[in-house]
Amino acid sequence: MSKKIILSGVKPTNVLTIGNYFGALKNWTKLQKDYVCFFPAVDLHSITVKVNPKDFKQQTYNVIASYIAAGIDPDHCTLFLQSQVPAHAELTWILNCFSYMGELNRMTQFKDKSARAGTTIPTGLFTYPVLMAADILLYQANLVPVGQDQKQHIELTRDIALRMNNLYGDDLFTIPEPYIGSVGAKIMDLQNPESKMGKSDSADTGAVYLSDSDNEILKKVKRAVTDSGSEIKGTEDQPGIRNLLTIQSSITGLSQSELIKQYAGKQYGHLKVETAELLVEEIRPVRETINKLLNNINYLDAILTKGAEKASQAAQVTLEKVYERIGFVRSKKV
Repeated sequence: MSKKIILSGVKPTNVLTIGNYFGALKNWTKLQKDYVCFFPAVDLHSITVKVNPKDFKQQTYNVIASYIAAGIDPDHCTLFLQSQVPAHAELTWILNCFSYMGELNRMTQFKDKSARAGTTIPTGLFTYPVLMAADILLYQANLVPVGQDQKQHIELTRDIALRMNNLYGDDLFTIPEPYIGSVGAKIMDLQNPESKMGKSDSADTGAVYLSDSDNEILKKVKRAVTDSGSEIKGTEDQPGIRNLLTIQSSITGLSQSELIKQYAGKQYGHLKVETAELLVEEIRPVRETINKLLNNINYLDAILTKGAEKASQAAQVTLEKVYERIGFVRSKKV
């Protein structure tokens, strides 16, 4: 295969935010022409916390609709649901047997999330990175578009892959590399710009969702927390300003330094209003397309069926190779 392989996915735990849109989906649309792309909705990852079945199903469709609305071509990329490809769960068990408690215990996200879970920490929260490793290694992915907070998981995936390659042959797994977009890789919470904007963790006023109306977007951005002082400098001590500049940069393609020059002598209010207006124009067609797609579930189901078949074919090749190298007896076709 001449083109390199990319895999990345989003958990369907809520409606996607502009953080998902600029940090992930927009980057994927730029990559889809030059790579073989697998973009699942990673629904198995979602159940490390309790989900409402009805909402969960709707959120899963919403993620796939958001992929398409953002510009990802389902005829060119493989869009599918992780749970519809059993090889993900099968390879996870095998990788569990080749990963170590100590390295999983060091995962920063596990430490953060387990602290919030109290005494009832789900086992799935602990082994979550192993499932992520299976997602990547099944498709022999060369690159994995991730945010900075996911780099540690890619490092674990590489460690497990190298460990198994040393035991069973260098051609067992491709060793993946993280791909981090240069712009919009991390959009922060509008009310707490020291924290990443999240689908579930952010307060409604701090997160802008792809489902938000024009008026809701305007209100949220205009109420965004800014910083002390009056000059728009975009320095480290201005996290709120930097966040608004990052959003503008993601929309316009201008660098933050270029934007700062444009705001010389202007007040924070100008930055808020203009960022809000740009964001409204950017998100409106995405929201409208998502709503249109959600009114045609049969179309989305057809895309997912096709995607699951294609993903299963690719995943099964890797899984069978792993089974054979380890020494499992495989059934013989008569």
